[in-house]
Amino acid sequence: MKCPVCGNDCIRDAHEIIGIMPEVFAPCPDCTPLVMNKDAPPPPVSLDVCSCGRRFLDVVCAHVYLIMVEEGDLLLNDPLRRIGSPMIHPGFAMESAPFLPEKSLVLLSPLVSRESAERIIKEVPEARGVVRSGDFIPGELDANLTREPRTYELLAGCDVRADIFFTQTSPIVLYKEQSKIHIEFPRGYDPKIIAVGVRVRRHNPRVFVDACCGAGTLGILAGMIGTPHVVLNDAWYAAAFWTSYNLRVNMESMLLERVDIKKDYTALSKNPVVREPAVVAVAEGEQTVEVYQGDFFRLPPFLPKERPILTVFDLFEKKDRPLRERIRKEWLESVGGDIFIP
Repeated sequence: MKCPVCGNDCIRDAHEIIGIMPEVFAPCPDCTPLVMNKDAPPPPVSLDVCSCGRRFLDVVCAHVYLIMVEEGDLLLNDPLRRIGSPMIHPGFAMESAPFLPEKSLVLLSPLVSRESAERIIKEVPEARGVVRSGDFIPGELDANLTREPRTYELLAGCDVRADIFFTQTSPIVLYKEQSKIHIEFPRGYDPKIIAVGVRVRRHNPRVFVDACCGAGTLGILAGMIGTPHVVLNDAWYAAAFWTSYNLRVNMESMLLERVDIKKDYTALSKNPVVREPAVVAVAEGEQTVEVYQGDFFRLPPFLPKERPILTVFDLFEKKDRPLRERIRKEWLESVGGDIFIP
């Protein structure tokens, strides 16, 4: 599938990404791990790439560090961790640090300049994208839609990467733009995914609603378990778009035959946050999945009439008890069913 950020065919179906997991970051017999102290400057090391085309993660970070020092983003006595957060592609829980192949790293850094970013993409073969980050969560949207989400800035390359989450059924592969959507890196044991899976199996709903879906994790999980009708919704355009793409990526693990994405990335980006729900994608087969962009408070008239229904609200403001109670009360009055805030 075409990537809306770089235009390349860099988005692959779930089975392809899952299939490369055993070897994508594995060392060859000539590879040598070189674990560095992240609280000190990196030691002088060879930056040569192994004959297998991989380098140890810390060596790649040291290469990035040197470029940022040369461009004035860092000082020579800064610790290695000051480069920022290296995000691997694909991301999944691992027992040891990876050896990176080409185009497998997205760097998030509050200190990186555009000059450094462009050099990193040109000179560091493992670099996929470089993003200037901030001290906020990208794509964070309050339930009342009082403000538009803030985003990070993609400086060079492509910041689209995949994460692999393990569930009680099949793994879920989720693509997202790191500059536009908050990061939930797989930990191997993901309590929210497990809790929602248990809830779906216990209630066996005809309809599952993921009211603020992000990249689509929980709704896709419900679909994989076999829920006949799934509705995913988010007011943020990037979330609605990547949820639609992720349906296509994971459709082989669901009871779907086709996914029709009705709004492209450019069209959605012109209205980043909308209140009145609008269909972004429809997937059909032995089950039906719909993706909306809109205010979940206005979603009830668009929901199917089948029952029982289970609704998940994965809110940013989980600690706001009055908000949680308001949502629960209004949803019970207009929709009913079981409500779950993981």
